[in-house]
Amino acid sequence: MVTSKARILRAVKANQPNFISFVDINIPQSAEDLPNKFALALGNVGGKFVELDHLQEVQSYINENFGQGGRVLSSLAELSKLEGLNVIDTNPHHLANVSLAVLSADIAVAENGACWLPERNILQRVLPFIAQHLIILVSVKAFVATMHQAYETIGQDAYGYGVFVAGPSKTADIEQSLVLGAHGPRSMTVCLINEWSA
Repeated sequence: MVTSKARILRAVKANQPNFISFVDINIPQSAEDLPNKFALALGNVGGKFVELDHLQEVQSYINENFGQGGRVLSSLAELSKLEGLNVIDTNPHHLANVSLAVLSADIAVAENGACWLPERNILQRVLPFIAQHLIILVSVKAFVATMHQAYETIGQDAYGYGVFVAGPSKTADIEQSLVLGAHGPRSMTVCLINEWSA
């Protein structure tokens, strides 16, 4: 006896649409002026872009813009000798009082100001979202023009977890006004490091 389920599945199988291959999308990806395009896009989503010559300038930038108080964490081995940066604690329950997280991004997307943070760069998945403030360091080589190019780059790498972060947390559903830092970092600063050497 043929059930109604079997009849339905047979009818669906017999009426499949013709196969259509994927369209080859060719998006121009100009490499001109990517840091400035990135800075503009990041500013549009509430972030800040600064340029530093060396990694050694990160400490003075933190002192000048975030003060000396509060817990500061970084996952960068290159910054482990800088005063004031605590060794990363990977227990998520110990991160509730983090004032500032300093991380590095493998990719910075010029079209939307997003930074790609694979798990190896953040060590604890909650860190970019639980810190009060977020600094992301990028090298000159990290910039790509579009998300298409970013995904092509990511597809060539092996990773378990990663996240694109663009600007501080925000919401616009409260009384029709944009609120920054509503449920995550209150600020996000992306620092372009021209010479990446500790």
